[in-house]
Amino acid sequence: MEDNGPSRSSNMEWSDSSSGSSVDQPIHAPMPIRPRLPSRKSSGTMIVPRDSTDVGPVELKVGPDDVRSMSPRRTSEDIETLGKAAREELQRHAKALQDSLLTLFSRIEAVKEEHDKLDSNNKFLQKYIGDLMTTSKITATGGKSKK
Repeated sequence: MEDNGPSRSSNMEWSDSSSGSSVDQPIHAPMPIRPRLPSRKSSGTMIVPRDSTDVGPVELKVGPDDVRSMSPRRTSEDIETLGKAAREELQRHAKALQDSLLTLFSRIEAVKEEHDKLDSNNKFLQKYIGDLMTTSKITATGGKSKK
């Protein structure tokens, strides 16, 4: 399974030992060069003379459906409406959770009753089998002693 082919001899040529003939090769890998960023045009100066007419608030005309025209502020009626809707949603959710809890509770009660019934039947059958075994031992023992 050993490979004594040319790859083994070429590895010996690339060894880092000082006795080898690879003195001309660099020990460390070359440092990678970071790619240059594309150049950007200057945005120009932002300094404007005080008496210039080019500065000042710009009136922006936007339509009523534009997002920029909608105010994040709400009136007290809006807040009341939102609060009422949130309370109603919470009440519906709480009612649904209560209903599911009652359903689970009734299911647990039904399973508990079924368990108690099966446990009672199991105890009865165990007693019955025990009595049969005792009777069969007495019968078996009594039958052999008569012979």
